[in-house]
Amino acid sequence: MINRVSLRAFLLLFLSCAASAQVLSLPGNSASVSGSYTLSLAQTTVMFNMWLINGMNRSPLETPSGSVSKLDLKAPGKARRQYDKGYELLMRKDLQSAVEHLTIATLIYPSFVAAHNALGSAYLGLGQNDEARGEFAQAVSLDDHLPNSYLNLGCAELALKHFPAAQESIQKASALAPLDLQLLTALAYGQLMNQDYLATITTAHQVHERKHESAAMVHLYAAAAWEAQNQLPEALYELQTLLREDPKSTAAVQARQMMEEIKQEQNRPPAPVLKAQFSFAESPGDGSSGPAEVPARVRRLMQASKENAQIVEAETEAECTTCGADESLASAEVAPAEVGVAPSSSLHPKAGSKNGMVTFRASTDEVAMFFTTTDQGKSVTNLTRGDIGIRDDGRPPAVVTGFRNESQLPLRMGLVIDTSASISDRFKFEQEAAASFVEKVMTGQNDLAFVIGFANSVLLVQDFTADPKLISHAVGQLVPSGGTALWDAVAFAADKLAAQPEAQPVARILVVISDGADNSSTATLKQAINRAQHGEVVVYTVSTREDTNTNVDSLVGEHALKSLAELTGGATFAPRSTRHLNGTLTGLQQVIRSRYLVSYKPVLFKRDGRYHAIDITAEKDGHKLRVYARKGYYADDDSAGTSRF
Repeated sequence: MINRVSLRAFLLLFLSCAASAQVLSLPGNSASVSGSYTLSLAQTTVMFNMWLINGMNRSPLETPSGSVSKLDLKAPGKARRQYDKGYELLMRKDLQSAVEHLTIATLIYPSFVAAHNALGSAYLGLGQNDEARGEFAQAVSLDDHLPNSYLNLGCAELALKHFPAAQESIQKASALAPLDLQLLTALAYGQLMNQDYLATITTAHQVHERKHESAAMVHLYAAAAWEAQNQLPEALYELQTLLREDPKSTAAVQARQMMEEIKQEQNRPPAPVLKAQFSFAESPGDGSSGPAEVPARVRRLMQASKENAQIVEAETEAECTTCGADESLASAEVAPAEVGVAPSSSLHPKAGSKNGMVTFRASTDEVAMFFTTTDQGKSVTNLTRGDIGIRDDGRPPAVVTGFRNESQLPLRMGLVIDTSASISDRFKFEQEAAASFVEKVMTGQNDLAFVIGFANSVLLVQDFTADPKLISHAVGQLVPSGGTALWDAVAFAADKLAAQPEAQPVARILVVISDGADNSSTATLKQAINRAQHGEVVVYTVSTREDTNTNVDSLVGEHALKSLAELTGGATFAPRSTRHLNGTLTGLQQVIRSRYLVSYKPVLFKRDGRYHAIDITAEKDGHKLRVYARKGYYADDDSAGTSRF
C-alpha cells in the first residue's frame, strides 16, 4: 500500500505560507459598521490552523486507506522508492530534499497521483504556490475521484488568494466525500475567504446538524460570516455555541476575546434572540488516548456481537405492528416520506412542493406498494389482481384501487460497492461484474443511477447519470482499502434517492455489494433500514462472502445484509463464489425489471405516524410464489392524501 501525504501535515505546511500574508479586513457593509472590530485574514488563518489541529486528525481521508488512486498501484519499484524517501523527508520538513526525490518519482512514473500530491505539498511549504497548484491540478487530472486531491488544490488556491477557485475545489472534495465533516469545515473556511457568507453559514449549520465533536471550529467561521454582515447578535450566538460544544478547544480563548469585542461594539446585553432554534451537542470531554490494544480475534468477535445486536434490534421492530415511529430517525434528521398513493385519474398536481418533490392530492388515503415475485428463482411477469392477497396490520384492505405491471417504470438506482480491504482479493472480478450489471439493467431512456464506494469513508464517485458508461468508469476507479462504513453508505444513498425530485412515479432501488461486516459507521443498521423505509427505497443486497469463509463476523454480516434487504422489500443474493457472481447479478436484473404496483385503501386508516405492517402473498395456478416487498410503511402525520413519488 502506498501512503499518501497526511492532510494535516500538508495543511500545516500551507499555514507557514499564509503566515506571511498581508492582513486584510473581511469586507462587510462598511457603511453600516460603526466600530473598528473586523476579522482579518490573519485571524481566519489562525482559525484554520486551530481546525486542523483539533479535527483533521480524525478525518478518514487522512489515513492512507481513506482515498487511494488505482494508478498508484501500478507505480514501478524505482518510483515507489523515490516516493517513500520523499514522503519521509516531507514529514521531517526537509522540504527541498523532499522536492528532489518526489520530482524523480513523478519523472519515472508521470501518473503517480500520490507523488504529485506530496510534491505539491512540499512546494507549498516552500512558498512556491504556483508550482504547488500545478502539481495538485495534475493529480486531479489523472484521477478525478479523490477528495484529498481536490482539497489540496483548494488549499493551494487559498495560498494564492484565488478564493473563488479555492471554494470550487473544496466543494468538489466535499461532494465526493459528503459525510466527511472535516471537508465540510474546510469548505466553510473556503466560503468565508471567498466572502460567500450565506454559504458559510449554511455549511456551518450542515455540520452542526450532525455529530461533530471534532468540527466545532466551524462555528468560528460562521461567527466571522455573521460579523462581516454586521449581524453581531448572530455572531455572538455562533461563538456561544462553540464554547458550549467545545469549551476546551484551542479556539476558546480567541472566541471569548471576539465575544468581548463584539459586546463592546454592541454596547448592549449580548443574549440574542434568534428566530431559528438549533439543538446543541453536549460538550465533549478530554477523551481518552484510544482503546487498549486487544487481539484481532477478540476485536472481530466484539464487532460481530455489536452487529448482531443491531440485527436483533432492527428485526424486533419489524415484528412489532403497534410500534410508533422510530425515535432514532428524528436524531438522524431525515425528512420523512409520506404514505404512497397509487397514480390514477383521481390524482391532481398539488400547488407547491415539499423538499423539491412534486406532490399529488387524492380524495382519500391510499397506500401504494411495489413488489416482485419469483417461482423457483425465476421472475413471474403475468400476475393478475386475483393472484395476490394483501394484509394491512393483519386486516384485508377496504378496497384494492389499482394493480398493474410496472416493469417499464423509470429506474432510480444507487450502486453501493464495498471497497474495504476485506474484499481486496476478489475486488477486480466484482468490479467487472458490477459494471456489466449496470449496462444490462439501465435499459430505459429515463433511467438514472449513481455510484458510491465505501471503506472508512463514503465516496460518491459518480452522481446521477443516464449514461451506463460513466457508471462503469466510476466503478472501475474504485480501489479496495481500509475499514467498512456500510450503514453510513446505505443511509446516505437512501437519502439521496429520496431527495431526487421526480415529476412521475419512479422505482427507487439500492443495490449493495458487500460482505455485510461494518466496523466504521456512525449510523446503525436499524437507522439505515429506517432511512430506506421512509424514503420508499427498496434495497437488494449481494453478499461477497465465500463459502469457505465461516468466521462468526462473516456469518453475522451476511445476516445483516439479509435483514436490510427483507425489511425494505428487496431480496438478498449470495453467490458464494466469484464465479457465480455474474449469474447472480443477472437474476437480480430480472427481479428489478419485473415489478408490480398495487394500491389500496386500508381499513380505519389514520395519519398518526405509526408503522403499519404489510403482508403481500401471491399464487399462480395454485402454486405459491415468493414475494419481495416492503414489510410496512409509516403513516406520517401530514396533509391528508398526499404523497411524493
